Amino acid sequence: MSLKWHVVAKSGNFWDWWYIPDKKGAAGVFQGASELTLDAKGRLAVPTKHRDALLAGGTRLVLTAHPDACVLLYPKLAWDAVAARVQSLSSFDEQTRWWQRLLIGHAEEVDVDGSGRILVSPALRKFGGLDKNVMLVGQGNRFELWDLAAWQSRLGEALPRTGAAPPPGTENFSL
Repeated sequence: MSLKWHVVAKSGNFWDWWYIPDKKGAAGVFQGASELTLDAKGRLAVPTKHRDALLAGGTRLVLTAHPDACVLLYPKLAWDAVAARVQSLSSFDEQTRWWQRLLIGHAEEVDVDGSGRILVSPALRKFGGLDKNVMLVGQGNRFELWDLAAWQSRLGEALPRTGAAPPPGTENFSL
C-alpha cells in the first residue's frame, strides 16, 4: 500500500498534514505510545508500524525542540509547512523569537538508516533530557519523543488536572 501526504484540515493558522493510504476510505494519523531505547550513540529504532507512514513523503525526517522539553519528530513534508508558518511570524515579539529559536533553531533533518534507525543529535538529547529509555507518543501529524521518566512524571501531574474538566472548545465532546 502506498501512502501520500495531503492537506486535510486547517487548524488555527497551521495546516495539518496527514498521511492517507491509497486504500479507499482509509485514513490514518500518527498515534499510539511506544517505550523505546536509545543506543549508546543516540540512535532510535523507528517502530516498523510507523516507518512507512513517516517516510511516505520522502526519505527525510525532521527532529526539533518543543517548549515542553520534548523532541518532535516530523516527516519532512509535514515539517516544511510548520516551518514556513513559524518563520512567517514577526520576530519583533519576544515570545515569537523564542519559539523560532526553539523550533527552527533546533530543527535537524535526519535519514533513516538501513536498520530503520535515526540519530538524535547530542544537542536535542540534552534539550529533551533523553538518555536511554524514551517514550514515542503519536500526535496526529508528528510524534513527540520524551525521556521515559519525564513522561511518566508529567503524565502523573497532568491527569488529575486535565481529567477534571474538558479543554476549551470541547465542552460538548463525548468519548
